[in-house]
Amino acid sequence: MKSFTTEPLTEILTWAQESLKESDTLMFEVLNPDLAEGSYAGETILIEEESYLHRSYKAWSDLAELLFCRLLTPKVQSGHTVILTYKKIDLGDSFHRVEAQEEKYGSESRFAKVHKNEEPAFLSAYLRALNSVKVGEKKRILNLGINTGDEFDLIRRIVPHETYKNLSLVGIDHSQSAITVARERFDEGNAIFHVHDINDLSSLGLGRFDLIITIGTLQSSTLEFKSLFASLVQEYLAPHGAMILGFPNCRWMGGEMIYGAKAPNYPYSEMSILIKDIYYCKKYLQQKKFRVTVTGRDYLFLTATKIA
Repeated sequence: MKSFTTEPLTEILTWAQESLKESDTLMFEVLNPDLAEGSYAGETILIEEESYLHRSYKAWSDLAELLFCRLLTPKVQSGHTVILTYKKIDLGDSFHRVEAQEEKYGSESRFAKVHKNEEPAFLSAYLRALNSVKVGEKKRILNLGINTGDEFDLIRRIVPHETYKNLSLVGIDHSQSAITVARERFDEGNAIFHVHDINDLSSLGLGRFDLIITIGTLQSSTLEFKSLFASLVQEYLAPHGAMILGFPNCRWMGGEMIYGAKAPNYPYSEMSILIKDIYYCKKYLQQKKFRVTVTGRDYLFLTATKIA
């Protein structure tokens, strides 16, 4: 075990990266973050004539995520220091790496273990988007890639019950098992779910919607991104409708939501494609007289509302 009470972060990061090549666990001693409340990262703290460098638990948690580790419960080492333990997450435990014969997004898949509404970084940004479009005032809502219905569940939780009963919800997904679960979860009579190819929406005769939501779906390799997006705006959105588009900037591995989507041909997160797609949608909607905002972190939410 090493002590890092005075060393700069560059030395800690280098040591951690090298050590993780040989071990699944790291243990090291640092200044107890509770002793320097209100201080900035890297600030020198003098305690009983001894100097320490302060870093918050957030800084140590961020470092764990960057190293693809889980930060375990800190243990008190002395009156001024704690022991931090980082444990590698299993990068192979991910729905992104399922075998070809598996149903990637089905109700028994690894994806089914993901509960985005329990992740603060997702939940906060999605709630902001729903409030921005005044979801309770939208009578017809369409969700593409609804899976088992988590995005509808949040709407059900935040609007008054009488308001929710008057909403008309339509969810579409290609997974039969996921839609079966969604139908069981939403049995109030105001939700309809289709097992269908999103590339072929025209055959469903859906009509127009006051709000269209699609999170983590449009960039799927099986969809025609630009033409599908344009058709949603032109053929399915009501004249004064709104859109919420969620673009993943994360990966799910070992039970953790890890910041930064994996880009093809890069060993690290690279955001050029993500930014390009968001910019395309934003520019297109602005040309159609929408007010557009982009918020979020692990998921970037493009929210569009019609300019009165």
